[in-house]
Amino acid sequence: MSKVDPNKPIIQVALDLLETDRAIQIAKESLEGGADWLEAGTPLIKSEGMDVIRKLRDAFPEKTIIADMKITDTGAMEVEMGAKAGADIVVVLASADDSTILESVRAARKYGVKIMADLISANDPVARSMEVEKLGVDYINVHAGIDQQMEGLDSLSIMKEVVKKVNIPVAIAGGLDAVSCAEAVIAGADIVVVGGNIVRSSNVTASARAIRESVDSPAKVQITRLSRDDEIRTILESVSTSNISDAMHRKGAMQDIFSMMEGKKMIGTAVTVQTFKGDWAKAVEAIDEAKEGDVIVIYNGSRHVAPWGGLATLSCLNKGVAGVVIDGAVRDIDEVRKIGLPVFATCHVPNAGEPKGFGEINSEIVCGNQTVNPGDYIVGDDNGVVVIPKERAYEIARRAKEVEKTEQRLFEEIRRGATLSEVMKLKKWEKH
Repeated sequence: MSKVDPNKPIIQVALDLLETDRAIQIAKESLEGGADWLEAGTPLIKSEGMDVIRKLRDAFPEKTIIADMKITDTGAMEVEMGAKAGADIVVVLASADDSTILESVRAARKYGVKIMADLISANDPVARSMEVEKLGVDYINVHAGIDQQMEGLDSLSIMKEVVKKVNIPVAIAGGLDAVSCAEAVIAGADIVVVGGNIVRSSNVTASARAIRESVDSPAKVQITRLSRDDEIRTILESVSTSNISDAMHRKGAMQDIFSMMEGKKMIGTAVTVQTFKGDWAKAVEAIDEAKEGDVIVIYNGSRHVAPWGGLATLSCLNKGVAGVVIDGAVRDIDEVRKIGLPVFATCHVPNAGEPKGFGEINSEIVCGNQTVNPGDYIVGDDNGVVVIPKERAYEIARRAKEVEKTEQRLFEEIRRGATLSEVMKLKKWEKH
């Protein structure tokens, strides 16, 4: 088994997949990029059982194999299973009862393996790290779980405190990329555990190599801090509305709203307008209310009379508005397309209405059969428009990015000659 070299941080690749053959191929590619240890992730073990440990051991006899079993009970029995299958390190939950951890440690000594305690969901991770060290574990893993990451929980701040309190090697896990790996190493991490940013990459070897370079020379990595809004927008720029819809469990997509020009993407926060058939006063007044980067979202309720046209579109462009969405019609479509501002609507017609002034700005509306509140994130592309509730925007953006990374890996495997059904193992996962 590999030793922890204080001068060379270890990269542990979390194979959080569902099939052994894919895991082995991705493991091979990650090792070529400079990864050190291979972790059979919890989903992989649940899907394939202990046999995946055996197959990883057979495929990589000289590499350290971690069985991320997250043991919570029957510690001795489960450590024995992992050890006999070929694991070098078996993972227990730090929040398990002390008796379970002690039994896991005793079994590990008996079978010649090590124990890593995972602090995921521990109530007081710093205090618990000191307690499990006294119980005899060999490694601490400071870990924000995938669902916790999606809501913004950060492992790094916890790890900075843990390394001050324990004398055993400390790993860090939870959404790490090249930049955050460098930060973790600077802060004292001995092991960086990387999952999605390697295993879901379309180029696993290159992604692993980027992590290798960052942990070997962390001082050379440029670390940039973004505001939460900038981070959300940056992530949303890199994903499609299809990715976002998948991340929202097929929710959030507006119905019968289409892009009025191809190839234009729109991201912004909603300024809402409730108006009535053909009444364009409030829609135009909303331009004055909007800030740079906002999206004006209008309910008009008519496919035959437009509350919006070329003049309003040019006004938006001058104001820095990111785009416009109309549950209803738009007119002056040739001018709108020349101006180039993203506009999404039900259809385009020649007819305009009159500025009567009925309606409201920045109240809750329904647009495309989706509820929209002021400040919700609106994303539009050639697929259509999705609404992301502002209170879940960071979570949904992160989940959409995971969907996008998974799809990029699937595209790569299909390019290599597999069919989608083969890659997805559809027959295996059909309901029975």
